[in-house]
Amino acid sequence: MTMSKYVISLGGNALGTDTKSQKDLLKHVSKAILPLIKENHDIVIVHGNGPQVGMINLAFSESKSTPLMPFAECGAMSQGYIGFHIQNAILNELNKENINREVVTLVTQVLVDKDDIGFMHPTKPIGSFYSKEEAEILEKQEGYQMVEDAGRGYRRVVASPKPIDVLEKTSLLALLEKHHIVISGGGGGIPVIRTNDGYQGVDAVIDKDFASAKIAEIIDADALIILTAVDHVYLNFNEPNQLKLEKIKVLELESLIKENHFKKGSMLPKVEACLSFVKASKHKAIIASLDQAYDAIVHHKGTEILPD
Repeated sequence: MTMSKYVISLGGNALGTDTKSQKDLLKHVSKAILPLIKENHDIVIVHGNGPQVGMINLAFSESKSTPLMPFAECGAMSQGYIGFHIQNAILNELNKENINREVVTLVTQVLVDKDDIGFMHPTKPIGSFYSKEEAEILEKQEGYQMVEDAGRGYRRVVASPKPIDVLEKTSLLALLEKHHIVISGGGGGIPVIRTNDGYQGVDAVIDKDFASAKIAEIIDADALIILTAVDHVYLNFNEPNQLKLEKIKVLELESLIKENHFKKGSMLPKVEACLSFVKASKHKAIIASLDQAYDAIVHHKGTEILPD
């Protein structure tokens, strides 16, 4: 296999709800992508931060002695500590195998449009799950906007603007030129807008799959790989007539989206992000389970989204 460039987007199943469980889960992540590293591929890892950034923000909001921390800063904090855990897990695996490659976390600002419709209609779930009764109390007491999230409970939603550009893209490309493994765009990146006074952070969370697609486009990746809790994209998921999709082209997938086959809080943003990358790059995207990280590329496991 020739050396290729891959962007790997890690879903929430790859990260824990506390530091210990996260470290344990990331050992599994590192083992899953190790075969790609052994073959000397260039890899950029993007991770989510929905639960983590919500917990960070909540901790500051509940503290009586600490000022409230804006969402952009909470996102930067989550990039730092999750990136550290991923770096550490991969480096430990590399040391076991005597593989000499650098792993680095790039604190990443992602440009968004201040007039993005996402600011008017918050859709990004963050933080913990609550019962309907708990959600109603939070709406009244804190002014949060709460929605039911894919049948798993109620969560707070915040603005989720689409990514336009990555401010640190020159640094990202330079690190890849040196064949460093790069953790970039964590949590979808720190959302910033352009103002008369320069770039400014805003209260929002960018969907990490859309950020992954933008990063994959910028580095001219050979494939975007979204790793999640399921092994394929399914129609009629968890129903008696569920059907897994193995290979699908852009036009057909767009038709399925129009027919509302995918849930907004679950698979929809993943397939939309894949479509964005495939249409822009004419390269494939893959949605697969974490366990299939290597097989998804080499043995065509998971769902492959292909250009028409």
